[in-house]
Amino acid sequence: MWRNPAEDFTKVGVRYFSRHKGEVNCCVFSPDCQILLTCSDDCRLHLWNAKTGQLLAKASGHEGPVKSCVFSADCVLFASASHDCSVRIWLTATAQCARVLTGHRRSVETVSFSPDGKRLISGGWDKDAILWDVQSGEIAQIFAGHTDAIQSSAFSKDSRLAATGSWDYTVKVWNLHTEEREITLKGHRGNVVSLCFSASGMLASGSWDGTVRVWLPRTAAAIFVLECHRAWLRGVAFSRDGLVLASAGENDMVRIWDMSNGKCIKRLQAQKDATLSCTFAPSGALLTAGSVDPSQEPELWHWDY
Repeated sequence: MWRNPAEDFTKVGVRYFSRHKGEVNCCVFSPDCQILLTCSDDCRLHLWNAKTGQLLAKASGHEGPVKSCVFSADCVLFASASHDCSVRIWLTATAQCARVLTGHRRSVETVSFSPDGKRLISGGWDKDAILWDVQSGEIAQIFAGHTDAIQSSAFSKDSRLAATGSWDYTVKVWNLHTEEREITLKGHRGNVVSLCFSASGMLASGSWDGTVRVWLPRTAAAIFVLECHRAWLRGVAFSRDGLVLASAGENDMVRIWDMSNGKCIKRLQAQKDATLSCTFAPSGALLTAGSVDPSQEPELWHWDY
């Protein structure tokens, strides 16, 4: 008998990561779920043992707050985007900087690796999305079209599409293998701050209007509009199998949605402060919600099912 996986979510522990000296802006798991990567307003990135909470390494070099971070699919590299207008590529084994990518004219708010590991996409306050060749560090293409800052980005699982979300309230989907004009997804009434593709090709967009929209990006059709959070939404993440979607917002709840019908099937109470982000580990077994109180140290909550 089929059982909805969200019914089995249980809180299995809280890890306190107290060595950042500023707000944690992003947290991501390595593909093998062994390492957690965090970046902060303190201009640093930290690598942690995801099971024990032990600090493994610090990555320093940015001259401004680090806004976004991401691992490559093979975990050999990680990348970061910063207020200092640069993107950096780092070696995971040593936490040493391998390349500094310059091309943005203002703060870089988002960076994403393609699943095949060949490209990065970044975006920020200059309104441009830049596609980078990872091996050479050169700009492969610049996508223009947003009318305000870009705050989120994602690649489709086949690496053929890239999506960017903006303060202009739209999502743009760029085809990386054809000369087709970008597809613009409209409907949000606030900044689009989080994007995620599912294994089947659905695209979820989370906005400060408190909603998540789930799209078929090639046709610009909205499948679901999830009226989910009373305050700003911070993050969205599909489970590995795409059966459920998690959303995190500033009202401290992580909500789990059934992607067969768009219904909320679970609410996870994190803590009394704002939930900043959520992500499923690549194994599909662990959900992390990142929260911060300005008067306390950053912390991460772990959920299992």
